[in-house]
Amino acid sequence: MKTAVVGSINMDMTVTAERIPLKGETLKGEDIRYIPGGKGANQAVQCAKLGIDTIMVGKVGRDAFGDTLVDKLKDYGVDCSCIGRSGSPTGVGVVHALEDGTVYASIITGANFDITSLEIDGLDELVRNSGIIILQLEIPTGVVEHIIRKAKQYHVYTILNAAPAKEIDRDVLKLVDCLIVNETEASFYAGADMTDGDMVRAHADRLRQLTDGTVIVTLGSKGSMLLGEEGAVPIDPVKVERVTESTGAGDSYIGAFAYGKFKGMTDLQACCFAARAASVTVTKIGAQEAMPCLREIN
Repeated sequence: MKTAVVGSINMDMTVTAERIPLKGETLKGEDIRYIPGGKGANQAVQCAKLGIDTIMVGKVGRDAFGDTLVDKLKDYGVDCSCIGRSGSPTGVGVVHALEDGTVYASIITGANFDITSLEIDGLDELVRNSGIIILQLEIPTGVVEHIIRKAKQYHVYTILNAAPAKEIDRDVLKLVDCLIVNETEASFYAGADMTDGDMVRAHADRLRQLTDGTVIVTLGSKGSMLLGEEGAVPIDPVKVERVTESTGAGDSYIGAFAYGKFKGMTDLQACCFAARAASVTVTKIGAQEAMPCLREIN
């Protein structure tokens, strides 16, 4: 059985700087790097690096960025047979990475938004035979909703990383087996401000009502919070000597959580494993390159 990741494939242009520019200001950056990214592609790479048979479903443009991104995914062991080519340019992420590890990013969707529900129907056998399907919201929301309904029909476990936060059919959201959001996204969906574990715990009921499955709120350096049948369970962060860059840490967490579920771990065990994976990712530069293999986590 495969893990299928349906989502975005972007080229991230990362500018390293001391701070972000003020309005109207031109600020000298330290350097610029072109790094394969996109939440979908990142999560697929983390799954593949951990040894899961992973297939990526998405679209890139007929351009040099598209060629590079597909080649990199193949290098990491991701099955790219379901990546289509589009007349639109490949998606691009523009990232400001600050010295303290903070990241500010903008996304140009490009080819990512050319995937359609009709194309997903053509992948019916893939959906039916997948062990886990991972989704994000960097592709059309209607397509994500369509996949969730189809996966539910075939009793396939779904993980929705509802990022970036946007409106989604609440009836469809109920069908998700595991909803993963950060503080900003949790605030959006619950309609209440959440910046730490105490605030997440205070609004746990609102978050739990979003889906009939599990809810996980990632809190960056503060760890994460598992909202399940046992109530609100804090997952402590794994301490590291130095955070080099936090790009991709959330995607690493999600890919590692999927690995845990694929291997039969409980939600709590999978969250703890995911926290260890993310702690390795933040110690290195980049997203996909920084993500650990199983040996590094163990």
